[in-house]
Amino acid sequence: MHHDQQGYAPFISRHIGTFGQESALLEAIGFKTTDELIDKTIPKDIRLQTPLRLPPPVDEAELLRELKTLSLQNQLFRSFIGQGYYGTHTPPVIQRNLFENTNWYTPYTPYQAEISQGRLESLLNFQTMVADLTGLPIANASLLDEGTAAAEAMLMLYRYVHASENSTRHRFFIDVRLFPQTLDVLLTRAEPLGIEWVLGKWEEAQIDEQFFGAIVQYPDQEGAIHDYRNFISQVHAAGVYVVMATDLLALTLLMPPGEMDADVAVGSTQRFGVPMGYGGPHAAFFAAKEMFKRFLPGRIIGVSVDSQGNQALRMALQTREQHIKREKATSNICTAQALLANMAAMYAVYHGPEGLKNIALRVHQLTTALYEGLHELGYRCRHHYFFDTLWIATDQPPEIHRIAEAYRINFRYPDPQHVGISLDETTTPADVLDILHVFAVAKGEDRAQFTLAEGSTTPHLPHHMLRSSAFLTHPVFHQYHTETRLMRYIHQLENKDIALTRSMIPLGSCTMKLNAAAEMLPLSWQHWSQIHPFAPPDQARGYQELIRRLGEYLCTITGLDVCSFQPNSGAQGEYAGLLTIRRYFAAQGQSQRRIMLIPLSAHGTNPASAVMAGMQVVTVKTLDNGYIDLKDFREKAYQHRNELAGVMITYPSTYGIFEEEIKQLCEIVHECGGLVYLDGANMNAQIGLTSPAMIGADICHLNLHKTFAIPHGGGGPGMGPICAKSFLAPYLPDHYLFHQSEYLQKSNGHPATRFHAVSSAPYGSPYILIISYAYIRLLGAEGLRRVSEHAILNANYMKARLEKAFPVLFTGRHQTCGHEFIIDLRPFRQSANIEVEDVAKRLMDFGFHAPTISFPVPGTMMIEPTESEDREEMDRFCDALLQIRQEIQAIAEGKMDRQDNPLKHAPHTHQMLVADHWPHAYSREMAAYPLPFVRENKYWPPVSRINQTLGDRNLICTCPPVHTYANQEQEN
Repeated sequence: MHHDQQGYAPFISRHIGTFGQESALLEAIGFKTTDELIDKTIPKDIRLQTPLRLPPPVDEAELLRELKTLSLQNQLFRSFIGQGYYGTHTPPVIQRNLFENTNWYTPYTPYQAEISQGRLESLLNFQTMVADLTGLPIANASLLDEGTAAAEAMLMLYRYVHASENSTRHRFFIDVRLFPQTLDVLLTRAEPLGIEWVLGKWEEAQIDEQFFGAIVQYPDQEGAIHDYRNFISQVHAAGVYVVMATDLLALTLLMPPGEMDADVAVGSTQRFGVPMGYGGPHAAFFAAKEMFKRFLPGRIIGVSVDSQGNQALRMALQTREQHIKREKATSNICTAQALLANMAAMYAVYHGPEGLKNIALRVHQLTTALYEGLHELGYRCRHHYFFDTLWIATDQPPEIHRIAEAYRINFRYPDPQHVGISLDETTTPADVLDILHVFAVAKGEDRAQFTLAEGSTTPHLPHHMLRSSAFLTHPVFHQYHTETRLMRYIHQLENKDIALTRSMIPLGSCTMKLNAAAEMLPLSWQHWSQIHPFAPPDQARGYQELIRRLGEYLCTITGLDVCSFQPNSGAQGEYAGLLTIRRYFAAQGQSQRRIMLIPLSAHGTNPASAVMAGMQVVTVKTLDNGYIDLKDFREKAYQHRNELAGVMITYPSTYGIFEEEIKQLCEIVHECGGLVYLDGANMNAQIGLTSPAMIGADICHLNLHKTFAIPHGGGGPGMGPICAKSFLAPYLPDHYLFHQSEYLQKSNGHPATRFHAVSSAPYGSPYILIISYAYIRLLGAEGLRRVSEHAILNANYMKARLEKAFPVLFTGRHQTCGHEFIIDLRPFRQSANIEVEDVAKRLMDFGFHAPTISFPVPGTMMIEPTESEDREEMDRFCDALLQIRQEIQAIAEGKMDRQDNPLKHAPHTHQMLVADHWPHAYSREMAAYPLPFVRENKYWPPVSRINQTLGDRNLICTCPPVHTYANQEQEN
């Protein structure tokens, strides 16, 4: 292994598991060199001829020095800006044991429930916390941010009304005191679907039968606490539904939305122990009345039972998922914020209801002290009732701004007549004195007269709005208040799951690669974690520079010109890219261009994103070999040439192949006046070998949580920036902080001409961009190219090992695959009564997470090894599948029963194995230890096969009272 002069092994040899083993792998698949394999896999006419122009790679020590220097360009002012983002203390027990723990940040989304029981339990805690605090019965397991959660609520009500009633209701009322970033996202989402928004004060709103919904903020952006009960009953009388954007910490003291009869509650859980990180990632919450449960966006964790009658958790109503329903999906959400939801849930578990209430009381009492001190100085606050936010009337915001900056303090300056101040968990009495001093200096007075006493009364919370109902009554919120107990609870949950710490997760399309420790480490540094997203840009120079550099790198990699970091998930990237295309055509006077061609081999979220962007989906057939049907494509493109907006192509396709006619397809679209959107889900096979621009793309998104090493976190966070050609730059996502011009240019309910935001923060979730920046810096141009080569090499090696036992569905012209391949399990349904799900569950007995099942083809498995797995691990996985194939053969030959066999009863728990009675014809050893290597590192699934149907029929999405977690602290 080559070492540099300092003695460090280069990062490439740490990251690529088969580094130096190329010859043996190539021999197994019948090639002499990697170049020969790549030449047979990727068409020559789209191959890059020169290396990517990226800075030379650095080693891990140098990278950490570079990131430390960059981080120190960020200035840690005390931020009292609020507006949905607050200082918070992450309990160290949660930071160390969950946030920084590979067992929590490397698992996949819990589609395979039996091996995800730990995360599912924590997410069920999250749902229970949200349902309790909002007073609404159904909650999901998190969304992306407050703005997009509000938009999802608007769209859910729109769909609900149109499905259950009539299609004449198209108006949505928005209160002017909503957070401006939430308003921005709502306007973006409303326009493509023809939703007419009406902005006004809720007290003056005229809601009639043309409306389907309304949204208010509680407490509102000025800090005021309103009693919305009369408003809600009047709105309901008109057949209209109400969304409340709210704050969970405030709801520990205030009457919850459900008790006011609100229909939906949304907001952010950021202040529950999740760092601000310049805007994200943070888990949004979404709760609703039971009548909306079939329309709720995102994931719902539900309670069911396993085959042994034990309680077991799963993701409920999975058939709502966009990759199954395509353009009929109710949402395009794919990545949520599971890791951050788990942090927020553990924050509530650790503090419990009394602890949360005490934090809220302390924040409110400090705000009360500030209010009284300001009044003594002669300032007037706009509202008498408040929780943590004051709007102070003054004719001198610029002077206050100047003095505050000198004291390294940030306030909010919403207009020329007010200064906004929000306090939080991190605020101290000394901070309040400093704030008062700023206002005293502005009046030419001295601070010495101020003394602060924290009382126990709450005269500035309206008495009739105080919360009287209990919350967080479940035992889980009462039993883990010592660090020892919480540490053990977190560890107990992680032991139930399969993460990358245990074995490879060979999920096609999802690229579960190494998330290197050096890439993750800087996220714990306060100069990255403690920056408010709306802080002045000169206080975030480290972030600004990192974002600028990363944007340049991604443009170099894609061959495109400009980059937007607003989309905070891959599906958001698709949506933002399509809106960019839509805006471009509108500016050209070609608004009729709304048709998107989407091949069956495209990524699963594409059709749903297109519909959300107001596009009409025309599906293009694929041939039996998996290639796009060029004849069908050409006919549909020319048929719709006057209305064609473009095509959404995944390349290499979701079938794992690099199609030779790809440039021809792009030329046909351009000839018909459309644009080419490339889904970057499979960029892990492209970098340094080809690029979206070489292929013919005008715009693409990149899944940073796949190709660029951001971990999956058990179902999020993700980032989906979009890169585009320069002519599309004016139409990329915008944010009101960049664009201070009046953004309500018309008052008649039609959007202003500028493009609004697609997420709440200006750069989506910039906190995790550090990881992708580090990944690119550690690998450099050659390293990134080698990653793509090894992704393809490893996939072809596994294909060679498996193809004699399982039919491989699609390959390229030279019988090679890209970075993933599909094995067909459908023949075994007839021959042995075995379904793809049986194989997935049986893999758990070997200690493996199943590959992607039944997508993109029902009854199949899509396998992607990634570049960071070593040959021994790939062999173990292949051995497991080959052993399962022998078991299937034994069933087909009548040597094992078609019902009583290890596949039908998998996974096997240790309770099943040690029971006195063993009812099966096959042995316990075959069930638990089907191959010798399993003994070395046995994983015991905590539950057996889960009853999916029961869980959907009887939807329970909060912690059931019969379940006492205290008695569950058992070893796994």
